[in-house]
Amino acid sequence: MAKKTSKSSAKPSKSKTVAKAKKPAKAAKVSKTAAKGAGPKAGKVAARVEEPKKVLTQRQGFKTNEYVVYPAHGVGQILAIEEQEIAGATLELFVINFMKDKMTLRVPTAKVANVGMRKLSEPPLVKRALETLKGRARVKRTMWSRRAQEYEAKINSGDIVAIAEVVRDLFRSESQPEQSYSERQLYEAALDRLSREIAVVQHVTETEAVKEIEANLAKSPRRGVKTDTDATAAADADGDDTDGEDGEDSVSEDEAA
Repeated sequence: MAKKTSKSSAKPSKSKTVAKAKKPAKAAKVSKTAAKGAGPKAGKVAARVEEPKKVLTQRQGFKTNEYVVYPAHGVGQILAIEEQEIAGATLELFVINFMKDKMTLRVPTAKVANVGMRKLSEPPLVKRALETLKGRARVKRTMWSRRAQEYEAKINSGDIVAIAEVVRDLFRSESQPEQSYSERQLYEAALDRLSREIAVVQHVTETEAVKEIEANLAKSPRRGVKTDTDATAAADADGDDTDGEDGEDSVSEDEAA
């Protein structure tokens, strides 16, 4: 009888051991189920984080696909308004494309006023700029280096009338003396800025805009064939300093080239 008792007492101990072994297995099943249940939720959370941001189309009175004037580079087109994280801060930028220069510029939307970016000129202002071309050229009797700085400042001001003044003052007809290298460079820069804006405003090609500019320049005084009196008057207006400075500038620039 003692032997039977020992056998029977041994059996429960085995069942307890089996029961203990099964508990972790159940726990494992639960953990797997929990993991499966957590999977979709985690996916949803990730999906929320990766949701695309709203596309910005307008800021500071400017909108995408609009043509604007950036003083230092002329006419460009806003391709997009995007956000970039820089040094932990989110910065909002205008992405401006200058097709002719094959350049893309990013300008913070908050600094538009500081850099002088503006909308295209209204037709009445364009007309005023074209009328400016018909006026008499005004050449100051100062050193060329100082005048060159003033011309460059006008070109980069973004003011269409001021740019027209540079074109008017530096224009030379076929009957007039040739320009120095530096004069020609400034004239072409001003002509390019003016013609590009006129072309976009009037919906014409740049070639047509240049022709319109030159037609207005031809109407200004002292653009025709010079008489001896006109030549003397022109020399007095330009001054000896102009010829000397231009001549020296032309030689130095050509030698550098």
